[in-house]
Amino acid sequence: MMRGGRSVDRAVLDRLAAALDHRGPDSQGFHVDGPVGLVDTRLAIVDVEGGRQPLFAPGGAALVANGEIYNAPELRAELGGVFQTLSDCEPAVHLYERRGLDYAQALRGMYAIAIHDPTAQRLVLSRDQFGIKPLYYLETPELFAFASEPQALFAAGLIQPEIDPAAEAELLQLKYTSGEATIFDGIDRVAPGETVVVVDGVVTERRRIPTLADRPVERIDLAEALTRFEMVMTESVAVHLRTDVPYGLFFSGGVDSSILLKLMQRLSRTPVQALTVGYEGRQSGDESFTALELAKSVGADCRRIEMTAGDFWTLAPRIAAAIDDPTADPAVLPTYLLGRAAREAGLKVTLCGEGADELFGGYTRYRRARLPLPRFGDKERRGVFEAIPALNHRFAGWATGFDAIEARETQRWPSHMALLQAVDCIERLPNGLLIKLDRCLMANSVEGRTPFLDKAVADFALSLPPGLKANLRFGKVLLREWLSRALPQANPFAPKQGFNPPVGGWMAAQAERLGELAAAQPAIAEFASFETVRGVFEQAGQKSQPAWSLLFYALWHSHHVLGVPADGDIAEVLSQASRA
Repeated sequence: MMRGGRSVDRAVLDRLAAALDHRGPDSQGFHVDGPVGLVDTRLAIVDVEGGRQPLFAPGGAALVANGEIYNAPELRAELGGVFQTLSDCEPAVHLYERRGLDYAQALRGMYAIAIHDPTAQRLVLSRDQFGIKPLYYLETPELFAFASEPQALFAAGLIQPEIDPAAEAELLQLKYTSGEATIFDGIDRVAPGETVVVVDGVVTERRRIPTLADRPVERIDLAEALTRFEMVMTESVAVHLRTDVPYGLFFSGGVDSSILLKLMQRLSRTPVQALTVGYEGRQSGDESFTALELAKSVGADCRRIEMTAGDFWTLAPRIAAAIDDPTADPAVLPTYLLGRAAREAGLKVTLCGEGADELFGGYTRYRRARLPLPRFGDKERRGVFEAIPALNHRFAGWATGFDAIEARETQRWPSHMALLQAVDCIERLPNGLLIKLDRCLMANSVEGRTPFLDKAVADFALSLPPGLKANLRFGKVLLREWLSRALPQANPFAPKQGFNPPVGGWMAAQAERLGELAAAQPAIAEFASFETVRGVFEQAGQKSQPAWSLLFYALWHSHHVLGVPADGDIAEVLSQASRA
């Protein structure tokens, strides 16, 4: 939206569309009305032929959206009237004309929505309450602009990438950046659940649906909880399977994906198409062969994708380039590979287990927080470089923003475990795990759906007593109990390995070379000496995260700030970046 009534430059919209083509290669749609311009790149999932955007309401409001509205059939029945398409997003713009700025309260789904209301002369942006779909914006004296990815705003020539040093420190220590501000000066996130109103290029109003609603804990025994969990999860999976294109499942063989597998099997008329990832040489923690056997036992068609050291060496630059809002989680590597495999298999939609740990008490820190000690676990979140003094002191104050968020939330939650869960849902999910999922899949034009991150599922999880989430032995107690009955061969009470790849071993095999390459990068040299960086990589086999954080940041910075192409291997890209 241009300020002062100036007209939108169509060339800017064309550049935005080109930069976002990977998110929606099926079609492009434009809406230009004086100072307002909207552009959509569509990944066609529902009403493949007829659901092109923009979509219009009878009163003239125009909508473009990225995401899925799972309760679209119910909304159509409620709204009545005449619809122009079968798109799941069209009811949202009709809702807006009926209910105004509170329209998103009725939406069930994952979405980033932009609506131009010519009658009220305003632009309205909305994002789903869990932040599954991303939405970014910038304000300048000349304009207000938004996009699904920050890199598109740079590609359109609207702003130049400049790094916020405080956010840089937070990224390196926390592995993601918290709050609404991004690592880029001048670019902010629309918060999860937020609706932003823009008039004449200026934000005039904000409304927000809380990620987690205030809901009292109920007295409920295991038997009743199992019955209600099955009901709410079955219904959530059913609506997440509303699609007109082939779909599949990312399957690790763990508790979360095994629950999805079982429910998908019940609801699907054909064998579930599943993908699992493993690593060459049967690495420790690789449970992909067990996942294959489990999938076979229920009649699913599961394919194993193997990631090698060579894949790491050649794909890491492209993956860092895909994640423009950075997260230094090494699970980006297998997630990207799964996204590529889904595309190659013709699966436009995949179901994923994100959100189960946060809502149902899966992490070790939740179990520790249940110990009968005051505020046990306050030091659970340690900086990546805490054990490396030469780097740790350079990032002093990195936790200030996160501490403020935790202090703000403390009064809302009845226990320390509930507080940890809430902060994870509010911050770690949207700004870390869901960015990873979105970018790694959308880089391959694949949509990831998350049935655990559903309004009804979250409300149910919030009502559970703590003992059905985590005890001193297990997390996700209720989920394990349900799975032990529904799919006992999943062995849900057995110890499970994480999803992380053997990145430490891969880096250790090239430690000297990687240390030299990383230390030569302008972004790394600003805060670390050559000797310090070399020492980090020498320890990569024992402590992988510090080395991966440095390597990821060097690759990320080389592409998104220095402009180095990401089409070479690690050595080629970093060598070029050191000369930039």
